Amino acid sequence: MITYRLRLADLQRHHFEVECRLEDPTAKERFSLPSWIPGSYLLREYARHVVSVRAESQGRPVPIEKVDKRSWVVEGAAADLTVTLRVHALDLSVRGAYLDETRAFFNGTCVFLNVSERENEPAELVIEAPDNPECADWCVATAMTSADIDDRGFGRYSVENYDELIDHPVEIADFARVEFTAAEIPHSFVISGRHLTDLDRVAADVRQLCETQLRFFGGPAPFDNYVFLGLAVDQGYGGLEHRASASLVFNASDLPKPGEPGVPPEYQRFLSLVSHEYFHAWNVKRIKPAAFSPYRLGERNHTRLLWVFEGITSYYQDLMLLRSDLIGLETYLNRLSQLLTRTYRTPGRRMQTLAESSFETWDKLYKPEPNSINAGVSYYSKGAFVALALDLKVRNETSSSVSLDRIMLELWDRYGRHGKGVGESDFERVAAELAGISLDDFFDKAVRSTSDIPVAELLAEFGLELDLRAATGPEDQGGVLRKDPTERRAGLGIGFRAQSSGLELTHVRDGGPAEAAGLSAGDQVIAVDGYRVDARNLGKRLARYTPGDTVTVAYFRRSELRQTEVEIEAAPLDTCSLAVIEDASEDALALRRHWLGG
Repeated sequence: MITYRLRLADLQRHHFEVECRLEDPTAKERFSLPSWIPGSYLLREYARHVVSVRAESQGRPVPIEKVDKRSWVVEGAAADLTVTLRVHALDLSVRGAYLDETRAFFNGTCVFLNVSERENEPAELVIEAPDNPECADWCVATAMTSADIDDRGFGRYSVENYDELIDHPVEIADFARVEFTAAEIPHSFVISGRHLTDLDRVAADVRQLCETQLRFFGGPAPFDNYVFLGLAVDQGYGGLEHRASASLVFNASDLPKPGEPGVPPEYQRFLSLVSHEYFHAWNVKRIKPAAFSPYRLGERNHTRLLWVFEGITSYYQDLMLLRSDLIGLETYLNRLSQLLTRTYRTPGRRMQTLAESSFETWDKLYKPEPNSINAGVSYYSKGAFVALALDLKVRNETSSSVSLDRIMLELWDRYGRHGKGVGESDFERVAAELAGISLDDFFDKAVRSTSDIPVAELLAEFGLELDLRAATGPEDQGGVLRKDPTERRAGLGIGFRAQSSGLELTHVRDGGPAEAAGLSAGDQVIAVDGYRVDARNLGKRLARYTPGDTVTVAYFRRSELRQTEVEIEAAPLDTCSLAVIEDASEDALALRRHWLGG
């Protein structure tokens, strides 16, 4: 048995103190912290946050030596051995650890040492109640199995192995909590941070969503209880999946206020995040690549299948909102339009394949730079694009007898339920086997080439029209056009963000007029043809010109004032709008009903 003990050692210095105790150490024990956390494919090197480390045996200090970037070795310990870490925790993201006078949060990858060759041994975790009066109302929230805890959740927890230990994040705070049952399984939703929220509505809506997904995959569920650990912030968004919980960060303003009617876009975004992470409890936590079985937490684990696990999940996250009756058809089509728009606005889709995006994530997706938009594509957005196309294709060619729904259920039955990893060619093989048709050309084009998929033709078979148009302004993310499309009929081929004076270029599109004129990411544009511009008025200023006109752009590069001549281009047709075809055939309507209704 390995025993871990965690203390909130110093709130002001943001220090956790964590013990790892072995009752029967061998002559040489090796301890290590992971380099990365499952679900986030970047080497984060959690050992860099260790402030101090010490070892004791029978109450006396023993030497401990750091032997590589994440590992320590103790030799010659006697009947017991305790290694104690001090860990600095000031990462508000879902991937790290955080501690101050308002809350504590940690992922096990940040604080719990792995004992080499003993990863499969059972372990206990003792979370000590802080004696600081500022923490008098703090409670513990986690999906970890409790063994002996008090009414606030402090005390002893148990896990079967190290993999389980690091797959149960923990929130400790004076949080808001709401509990509900979905398909007879206890669920709870915890929200830390300042917010004004209709918790009963959140519980009712999330319950509806969870029940839809539980029905989708069928019983028994892969967990006995489930916990959402939420942090409401002023500005932030993200989530990370775990076996029986999800860590979420979202804008406090996205949450529904008491008495607020409807489902505004902000609340849609919140529900979509919840849906995405909950779907992951099946797709990637259980249905997972063979390359992740088991995880090798000290090195990159490469797979060309991340589009299956993140892209398909991204496709289903909003479809599940529709099937749960949390949003209607028009809202769903708007959100689907925005999803497709994200891919069409990425010129890098013509440079990097979906398989390459999955494989190279360790060095590219999680390390964005100004040229990323030109050099690569996200396996989230394009993966969802391909998932949609695959779903529509097999439904259309099998008269709805086969679908992506059925493919996912087959993967769950063959792989997920049995803890068997999905091989690099298994997804395509299972899809073709179920559909009874060759999908080689489809996957070659969609996954292993940089060609665009003719998704408009597929959508038309389901009575939907896809329109590609120019964006009306920086706030236009796709969907139904609600303003005069002539407002923005010209462009420079740039992306930008607002600055106190002018606007800063975030990227310059390959082959665009700004690139030809010598503009670069990081340049601060202050004027066009002698008129001051900013993020709010650039579109209106450019609307005065027609494609082919030349304008003088004044800008700062570092502290040097420059100017250049830029030839205006027609704004690209990279913004999607989906609409129902009113005179669609009965066959198309039937296909659409089966697709959207599940």
